[in-house]
Amino acid sequence: MSNWWGTRKDVSPRLIWEVEAMKGTFGQTFKLHVPPFGGLLYWEGTVDVNMSILENPEHKLKVVYPKEYPSRPAEAYCIKPRIYSEKHQYEDGQLCLFNPKDGENYGWNPSKSTAVTVTGWAIQWLYAYYTWRATGEWPGIEERIREDPSARRRRRRR
Repeated sequence: MSNWWGTRKDVSPRLIWEVEAMKGTFGQTFKLHVPPFGGLLYWEGTVDVNMSILENPEHKLKVVYPKEYPSRPAEAYCIKPRIYSEKHQYEDGQLCLFNPKDGENYGWNPSKSTAVTVTGWAIQWLYAYYTWRATGEWPGIEERIREDPSARRRRRRR
């Protein structure tokens, strides 16, 4: 199976679009890494989270393209400082940036979304994370899991 991005000698139009979008949005802040021997492509860069509660605003982000890209979205990680959150983060450290149930209009859209989309969401995630740490409330709309009403009735009868 060939890479979605082509080869070093024959780069796909999608990767050209991705690079132009990242450079146009973030300038030289993020650098594209092409690992040898079939590894995954990824962007890495440092952004400042300008919040008075932080001693050091610098955060290094890594945005990784999965093999199934763009059918699957790129994955974002905060690699420095190491952040762990019980909310909106997977066990491997990947940031949970959107709810797939929201559909292509509000979540990942393979024909329109790019690494810029994921990187922007990751930066928003950092601000939400520190706001949550300071206030106890995650800003924005969160999915609420509704309990089955019959389970509630069974508990009351006990």
